[in-house]
Amino acid sequence: MICVIHTEGDIAEWTFPADPGAVRTARTVVRGQLHAWGLDSLGDVTALLVSELVTNSLRHATGPIGVRLVRPTEPMDVLLVEVSDPLPDPPQERDAEPEDESGRGLQLVANSSRRWGTRPGGKGKTVWFELALPT
Repeated sequence: MICVIHTEGDIAEWTFPADPGAVRTARTVVRGQLHAWGLDSLGDVTALLVSELVTNSLRHATGPIGVRLVRPTEPMDVLLVEVSDPLPDPPQERDAEPEDESGRGLQLVANSSRRWGTRPGGKGKTVWFELALPT
């Protein structure tokens, strides 16, 4: 069951169970929040990258998966997106072969975002990325 932590103001946060349905639900709530903030132009890429990171969390970790959006405010001109899980190990970027069915998620994040990275948390890690606002 999805747990809405906060969706008012400049920050929106949710927690999802480690369940395959979490990917679809995360995409839906992220798109909805971006629409509420008037950032529809970032909806497709944000939903895609969140989907990739939530999928990685489902594959490699157990326990709740957190998604957090931070709306751009002056002078910040980027949307900050974070996906957290209880596995402390940082994700590893791979060079996927053309025949591989997986292994491209972090490459997609790296190539589609302004910046991205990971940081340890109290109980796991957070993978984050920034998306520049369209000009």
